[in-house]
Amino acid sequence: MDNIHAPTVPAGPSSRPLANGNAKHLSFLELQSRKGQLEAELKALSGVLDSHGVDMNTPLTTADGFPRADIDVAQVRTTRSRIIYLKNDYKDLMNTIEKHLHEHFAALPDSEATPTDPTSHALMVDHPGSEALQEAFAKVNSVVANSPAESAGLKAGDEIRSFGYVNVTNHDGLRKVAECVQGNEGQRILVKVSRRGEPGRRVELQIALTPRRNWGGRGLLGCHILPL
Repeated sequence: MDNIHAPTVPAGPSSRPLANGNAKHLSFLELQSRKGQLEAELKALSGVLDSHGVDMNTPLTTADGFPRADIDVAQVRTTRSRIIYLKNDYKDLMNTIEKHLHEHFAALPDSEATPTDPTSHALMVDHPGSEALQEAFAKVNSVVANSPAESAGLKAGDEIRSFGYVNVTNHDGLRKVAECVQGNEGQRILVKVSRRGEPGRRVELQIALTPRRNWGGRGLLGCHILPL
């Protein structure tokens, strides 16, 4: 008998193209849309497994080696297979999004790379009421003077909605933020923050932050970030 615990396809690189075609040829907005679609489908598939009371590793046979009768084994295997495909697609998609961000900031004029005003990289963004903002997942607790974070315009109290390719759905206890910083030393990272403005109002900003060493302090950013 075949291994009933195994999904219908092996884990590994996706063997099919993304549903929207080659991600490398999609615009940034299309990539973001595809990301949302993948996350929604993965969440739905996870719900299917939850409804059976199983996960990706739960045994599907009894102690005697027979298929369990209390769950739909075929549906669980099919669902697991689909999750494996989508997780590989998601990994490839996030790599493509990160590359788009690098290319975008690399194309900015050099004059924007060395601002004299610490807030010159903070771009205010209007968000119509019909456009939902991503949930903030972290907060800037402190910023060191003359650090890359201060030069970019970050301030204590800023709430981070996205940090490069990292957001509320994938930050993994801020471990992905550290990974993003380490992997982008000397390259600009797009950071979207929400800042307290007038009483009862918040200002949404986009900040270009460049991690770098030898700025006179510890770390690559010079700020302390806490999870919300």
